[in-house]
Amino acid sequence: MSVDIKVRGYHLDIYHHVNNGRYLEFLEEGRWDYFERYRFFDLFESKDLAFVVANINISYRRPAYAGETIRVITRMDTIGNKSAKAVQEVRLLQDGQPADLIADAVVTFCLMDAVSQKSVAIAGELRATLEKMIEDGV
Repeated sequence: MSVDIKVRGYHLDIYHHVNNGRYLEFLEEGRWDYFERYRFFDLFESKDLAFVVANINISYRRPAYAGETIRVITRMDTIGNKSAKAVQEVRLLQDGQPADLIADAVVTFCLMDAVSQKSVAIAGELRATLEKMIEDGV
């Protein structure tokens, strides 16, 4: 799944390209869009769970500039007992199609009980939803 974002002036740093910290926001936008499409956050709320990012590894490949449109592509990669990984790419859009790789990331997240503040196993309906996301290949 993907979401398109137009690079605006406020995304830029003093070097006139997207600041590295902004990519965290772009990646988060992609994840929210992705999980909303599967109604994943509805499952969280119904079970008093929170989605917590435990680790993000980003590789920056090329700068993005004001006026360019980028596409954030997100897909589930693996599911463990208490954590899962999503893989994301940020690509420049050219003629409406994803082109140059700007950045890519692996995001590890876990589920946390909102009351006890402790991580919980990824099981039941939540696990089935994540597995479906992997099966769908999106």
